[in-house]
Amino acid sequence: MLYGGLTLGDVTLVYGEAETGKTSLAIQCAVNTARSGYKAIFVDSDGTFSPVRLSQIAQKDTEEVAPSITLVKPTTFQEQALAIDRLDEYLTKTVGIVIVDTVTSLYRLELGQPKKTFTLNRELGRQVAGLAQIAKTRKSAVLINSQVRNVFLQGAVTMEPVGTRVLKFWADTVLNLKLTGQSRMLKAVLEKHPQRKRSTSCYFTIGKTGIRRHRR
Repeated sequence: MLYGGLTLGDVTLVYGEAETGKTSLAIQCAVNTARSGYKAIFVDSDGTFSPVRLSQIAQKDTEEVAPSITLVKPTTFQEQALAIDRLDEYLTKTVGIVIVDTVTSLYRLELGQPKKTFTLNRELGRQVAGLAQIAKTRKSAVLINSQVRNVFLQGAVTMEPVGTRVLKFWADTVLNLKLTGQSRMLKAVLEKHPQRKRSTSCYFTIGKTGIRRHRR
């Protein structure tokens, strides 16, 4: 569905509710990048990166894969900004992917202060624009995960990523992960892709070794 995976030079936005596999997908992408001989930078803003989950997904390759994944753990939105601003110091030709999971969690924690909303929105835009610039100039894949919020439109409730205008503006590919009401069954909706004119979808499951496409 993604024409072989995440595209070098592009920003991929993945958003969805809790327990829809965002972090599992991010770790899986980091593992696959390492297996391909490249390095991954993983900015864990949500505090959900787990060495145990890494070993489950990497399985027998854990000892070979782990050294190729650089983990950054900001605890405030300002620390996240600093981490993104300093990415250039760590980016070499061997870095294949930059992951931010989630790019909106620390931003969302500070949104409760009305006087800071404009400043926070501007800063989120600056950070995502910086990531897009890195993708284009360094030819690395950039994966950003986002939490969601409820949007009420014409009597219906839909899910949108937090900071939707900023994130969707800079994202080349947008993937929405959804709960289906069936145990362990989820749905991935590809809303935007450079090579697809229409949205498409597939079903997948989350297992011990990561996400797998569901075969009916």
